[in-house]
Amino acid sequence: MNAPFEQTATITNKTPATDLQHLSLQVGGMTCASCVSRVEKVLLAVPGVGEAVVNLANERATVAYHAGEVDPGRIAAAIETAGYSARPVTGQETDDRERAAREAELAVLKRDLLLAAAFTAPLFLIAMLKMAPGIGGLMFGVMAERGWMGVEWLLATPVQFYAGRRFYRHGWAELSHLNPGMNSLVMLGASAAYFYSLLALLVPAIFPENTATSYFEAAGVIITLILLGRYLEAIAKGRTSEAIRKLMRIQAKTARVVRDGEEMEIPIEEVVLGEWVVVRPGERLAVDGVVTEGSSYVDESMITGEPAPVEKRSGDEVVGGTVNKTGAFTLKATRVGADTVLSQIIRMVEEAQGTKPPIQRLADKIAGIFVPVVLVFAALTFAVWLFYGPDPALSFAFVTSVSVLLIACPCAMGLATPTAIMVGSGKGAEMGVLFRKGAALEVLARVDTVILDKTGTLTKGQPEMTDFDAIGSEATEILRLVAAAESKSEHPIAEAIVGAARDKGLDIPNVSDFKAEPGFGIEAGVEGRRVQVGADRYMERLGIDLKDVEARAGELAAEAKTPLYAAVDGKLAAVIAVADPLKDSSREAIGALHGLGLEVAMLTGDNRGTAEAIARQAGIDRVMAEVLPGQKADEVKRLQAGGKKVAFVGDGINDAPALAQADVGIAIGSGTDIAIEAADVVLMSGDLRGIVNAAGLSKRVLRTIWSNFFWAYAYNVVLIPVAAGVLYPLWGLLLNPMLAAGAMSISSVFVVTNSLRLRGFRPPIEGGRRVIQVTPGNIEQAA
Repeated sequence: MNAPFEQTATITNKTPATDLQHLSLQVGGMTCASCVSRVEKVLLAVPGVGEAVVNLANERATVAYHAGEVDPGRIAAAIETAGYSARPVTGQETDDRERAAREAELAVLKRDLLLAAAFTAPLFLIAMLKMAPGIGGLMFGVMAERGWMGVEWLLATPVQFYAGRRFYRHGWAELSHLNPGMNSLVMLGASAAYFYSLLALLVPAIFPENTATSYFEAAGVIITLILLGRYLEAIAKGRTSEAIRKLMRIQAKTARVVRDGEEMEIPIEEVVLGEWVVVRPGERLAVDGVVTEGSSYVDESMITGEPAPVEKRSGDEVVGGTVNKTGAFTLKATRVGADTVLSQIIRMVEEAQGTKPPIQRLADKIAGIFVPVVLVFAALTFAVWLFYGPDPALSFAFVTSVSVLLIACPCAMGLATPTAIMVGSGKGAEMGVLFRKGAALEVLARVDTVILDKTGTLTKGQPEMTDFDAIGSEATEILRLVAAAESKSEHPIAEAIVGAARDKGLDIPNVSDFKAEPGFGIEAGVEGRRVQVGADRYMERLGIDLKDVEARAGELAAEAKTPLYAAVDGKLAAVIAVADPLKDSSREAIGALHGLGLEVAMLTGDNRGTAEAIARQAGIDRVMAEVLPGQKADEVKRLQAGGKKVAFVGDGINDAPALAQADVGIAIGSGTDIAIEAADVVLMSGDLRGIVNAAGLSKRVLRTIWSNFFWAYAYNVVLIPVAAGVLYPLWGLLLNPMLAAGAMSISSVFVVTNSLRLRGFRPPIEGGRRVIQVTPGNIEQAA
């Protein structure tokens, strides 16, 4: 068994320092939170396993292990020894196999349910008619009561041992491993009803007077109702992973490549890096790449969540899975296979769905002891009614103890969090918001402060020349000379000035004797004239008086613009202003964050005057200026030390420590790979309004989890005592075991369907349009 696992196990991460690897396994046979607890304990007991997370909703186990100490086959064997099945998750092929397995399981469930219903319907009818006034007498005139009990036995037996065989198979495995779960409760409850009735049929003399009663109909209805609940739950659980299946469906199956001068269609798996791929109108792009020929508009909504197609020309990057609209073009493949953006998105969503948020920890502890406590409580219920109950005490004791076994529902506890996380993270992916960790969905809902890095996050990240004030000369001529001098510089400000000159159609002459002085400015010879451009300290060092332009420089700084100066042949020739303008979405996003009751702060290395000017434009509450790159994480720590729950939004390499330090790190999708790796959440479009949508979704997911927990725990806390008969002394009410089984089935189905409501969540800001007025009180209207 080990060999296939060693060959096919998917390694999703590797850290050379510790040789730590990650393995994902599909686990079969889990039905409730107790099963999850059992599998996790078994995995953590394997030497070499450092971490194990088991998800009931998608039936997967994610294991972190040391490759030098244990192999994947041994990890899978430990799960199988515990009474469950395990197989590796290996990408698309495994997903197809999983889908086929789910469909087969649904077919078996449906068949068993129909068989159980076919036998239970007449069984239940006979039991009810026997108690009906007048009809019961007619029935007993045809056949004695024991004869009718024999008919009930014939009808109940195939339901019990064929349609309900799964409960015996899994229930016995749970008990043999001293880990009782939901199957154990169903097996014990249904078996108690069946074998009690069988003894009453075969040896009624051993029972006290008036207690040799048939409960065959209860056994049949119990199995049928729970099979119905399982069937509905399986259908609903299949829908929780619909987002992943949608993402997989948008992957192209083939690509049209150019080889030896000819176009040919090949499977997408055979495309190699650097290959030329032809894309025709209406086709889905097969791989990531760069446009080399042609142009078109591409629908990137599956990546960014933005509905408007984006124009693509030669040199522009394109992403696999997006849809070409009208034009045709050729691209050079830059990422293929598992390295494409779409493959990474699918992997991120799967990883998020496999993690547990902090709120689940308490639930896991309760689930670990829940079923044993229920078994003890059922035994106590039986004893109390038997010794202290009214006549017939045995019947009362039997009914109440079986009801306690059947009404307890550990399934709802195990499904409360993972189903909400699965649906929520999938919905986020549809919106262009990737939650890389499931815990981020919970933690983001608790954040009270959002810190925005300025450059590239709050602003466009590309300086633009906003003002050019010539002094005593023709502005066009001076700009031509300054642009020529800056053309030899690689600084972003130089690119902004050169770009502005070209936009005006100016001819940029050749340059001689170029020299750059970092932190000061540049100097160059242009058409026999000496041109010098730089900051105020550079002009002062050159001995050029700036007194006459100080007021103008102050005005520019107050508008969040950086003033620069140009001198020609030793005389001040121009005051230049360069600014990194706010993104178009920044003001609206910050206003919406305020509407959610969040404090918004800005962190930048700019001087305080410029920083505060930008903050005024954007509506920022708090400014952290003149912060060196290495100090960003310290600023986050300072706020956290003051009791703040902080989300940090950034896009650069130097943002990675702050992203990791924050309670939730949010990376802009257009940012660096290092920033994205350090983040918990990724905004694919780079639009800050995505933060508002992510916050709205996280609040909705947390609310759903809490409502699931309330139902799961309130249900058990309230109805277990009712099943035990606490209402009987007051109003003579006793819960029938059949109703108890029905209530248990409804409980787990309710939790799953409640989580599925998240699929209808509407982002507060959709396609640049405010869907609702965002406030803490009405954010839920987005759902």
